Amino acid sequence: MKCEIGDRIRIESERVGQQSRAGVVEEVLMQDPPRLRVRWDDGHESIVAPASGAAMVEPRQKAKSTGKKRARAGA
Repeated sequence: MKCEIGDRIRIESERVGQQSRAGVVEEVLMQDPPRLRVRWDDGHESIVAPASGAAMVEPRQKAKSTGKKRARAGA
């Protein structure tokens, strides 16, 4: 599992009936094995070492370039 800063991560619950947790990767401490600092959607922050198959990563949405140039003010 490869992560980058800004990616969304969802960790499946370890218990039946408990919801999964989702947040944003704030820092990649190690790639292999993965160690990530995550800011969860509830505002808390923690360091996680996701187990195999327990995490799903959604790459950060990068801004799309439209190819159009904006007119500068006063030009």
